[in-house]
Amino acid sequence: MSTILALHAHPDDIEILAGGTLARLAAAGHTVKIVTATAGEGGSSTTGPAETAKIRQSEAAASAALIAAEYRCAGLPDLGVFNDDAGRRAVTEMVRWAAPDIVLTASPADYHPDHEAVSILARDACFAASVGNYATGPAAPMTTIPHLYFMDPIGGRDREGVPVVPHFGVAVAEVFETKRAMLASHVSQESWVARQHGESDHIASMARWSRRRGRDFGVEMAEGFRQYRHHPYPTTPLLQDLLGAALLEPLAAG
Repeated sequence: MSTILALHAHPDDIEILAGGTLARLAAAGHTVKIVTATAGEGGSSTTGPAETAKIRQSEAAASAALIAAEYRCAGLPDLGVFNDDAGRRAVTEMVRWAAPDIVLTASPADYHPDHEAVSILARDACFAASVGNYATGPAAPMTTIPHLYFMDPIGGRDREGVPVVPHFGVAVAEVFETKRAMLASHVSQESWVARQHGESDHIASMARWSRRRGRDFGVEMAEGFRQYRHHPYPTTPLLQDLLGAALLEPLAAG
């Protein structure tokens, strides 16, 4: 069995983009750990930062518990995630804590600056986690670099609206109710997403995206991923192999 770390910027990002995949992996007996770089303390117009952070971390933990996953927050500030030494050490500590075989993280190109910064930090933390002389916290250095995968960006497009094409997909219709329940745990985001993003129903929006990505693979619902294969990161298809029949190859052009 493998250990999978899902690492993104804010509580609810992971549920939207990889909740179904994590549900599948957990159901198959793999260990799933979930980390957000921030507590998402900016995500409210009715409570202050400290109270919002407390609420959102509680929601994230409740969501993770639905698939028997453990949740932690790296403690970086919302809208204050940068590719700097402090951020890299904080994220590296989270990777070392999880000791994963596979890391699923944010797309390098996305609409939110925290998302893009987390993607860089996660990529570099996967490398740094096995560098024994790179000090972080109490977690022990790893002995190998984990396999690294990028989730879709929100809406499947970069900042310029250009589609981001996944290397492969994961069929999630069979576990969609679990994915929906995970996102529904983030009760505080119902009003916030309506206000800030103009989405009156964030769960319905997630379902539409899951169906949209599913059409790219000829199935009802899917989530998309890209594998980072540059030296010295592992290039073997570990996640793809774990997915079995749920793995979706891109449809042939034409």
